[in-house]
Amino acid sequence: MDFRLRDFRSTDFEAVWRIDQQCFAPGISYSRLDLAAYLRRPTAFSLVAVSADAEPTQPGLADESPSNIFGFIVAESGSRGNGHIITIDVLPAARKNGVGSRLLLAAEDRLRAANCHSVILETAVDNRSALSFYKRHAYHVAKTIPRYYSDGVDALVLKKDLLSKLEPANLPQ
Repeated sequence: MDFRLRDFRSTDFEAVWRIDQQCFAPGISYSRLDLAAYLRRPTAFSLVAVSADAEPTQPGLADESPSNIFGFIVAESGSRGNGHIITIDVLPAARKNGVGSRLLLAAEDRLRAANCHSVILETAVDNRSALSFYKRHAYHVAKTIPRYYSDGVDALVLKKDLLSKLEPANLPQ
């Protein structure tokens, strides 16, 4: 699967919202209002993975078809040198092709450029595929938040030091 990354455009909103709905269960996926609010945060940025075959366009002109978007990430830089991955979503059919890894690594690079020395994210304690993915990317468990999700499932807060090379963390399998 050939793809490239680019910055999110407002015309991508419906496509990325639909991807979020496919990636997460109702009650865990974002409402349109919540996702829009995260995308508009002053220190937030979002990247999308699009088909390499999609014609690049200039902002303001007709964009790639929303069907050419495979995934996206929303992240933000914090005030004390801490970044936050708000969400990373990849369509099920596009997984295992490096889309999530490229999105995550690009976001980490942006956070480093914004003087973030670490990054955190939350994931459900029972999301084995996410835990495996983040372990491969050297995240470790910082803490647990009880009943974080609307269905009562706990969240693990995962953290990564952005300034040093670490071995993959020992996360639950």
